[in-house]
Amino acid sequence: MYNFSMKIAIVTGASSGMGRDFARYLDSFLGLDEIWVVARRRERLEELEKEIKTKVRILPLDITAEESIKAIEKNLEEEKPNVQYLVNAAGFGIFGAFTKNDRSQSNIVTLNDKALVDVTYTVLPYMGEGSAIINLGSNSSWQPVPYMAVYGASKAFVLSFSRALAMELAPRKIKVLCVCPGWIKTEFFDRAVHDDTIVYYDRFYESMAVVEKAMKDLKKGKLVSILGFPVRMQVRLVKFLPVKFVMRTWLKQQKKPLK
Repeated sequence: MYNFSMKIAIVTGASSGMGRDFARYLDSFLGLDEIWVVARRRERLEELEKEIKTKVRILPLDITAEESIKAIEKNLEEEKPNVQYLVNAAGFGIFGAFTKNDRSQSNIVTLNDKALVDVTYTVLPYMGEGSAIINLGSNSSWQPVPYMAVYGASKAFVLSFSRALAMELAPRKIKVLCVCPGWIKTEFFDRAVHDDTIVYYDRFYESMAVVEKAMKDLKKGKLVSILGFPVRMQVRLVKFLPVKFVMRTWLKQQKKPLK
């Protein structure tokens, strides 16, 4: 199946934010022949190509479209590479009350969940022992998040899917890691924040710091990567506290009515 002389990484959402930094970080890895970068904005991928020493294959695709998944599949069938890393970093969110956003917010699920599953299913036949899948979750993966309801639910799916898939792929010695960061100041906010619905941000982390921690945790064989002691403590707390209490605390922080 594989062309073992060709070892590659595939990164979705590579035009900005976490995806872009994962591509940059993987560029420092010895042994990769190519990095395939996937995103809608060709010009941003071309800018990234200039920063990277490893050979780059630009795939300007909207992975929510079936023809884009088929394009990835065609490239894989033609090259038959050994995919060392698959980074599913494409995603977006919208902050605000569910009823005040339009029906297009269901596109969050289409990209964050369906496309992630489609890409993973398409790439897995080209992965073998020692390969790794890195899925971008969120601190929102651990609890329901009012005023980010669809986004939070989409990231809960990513966490659950990643953990289950890790167990299924363990016999094949393929690792799966879900990265669940806190607030990161990236272009995500330019799209997600439409108003002042979310007013409380406890702390921000740098995108590359999240990537570096994720790659260390992947090497250790962890299923989840969380940067920052305060975020890890929050995650531990919400596991034991009543869900309604956690949501009410969040609403108080965001100065939202409780009744």
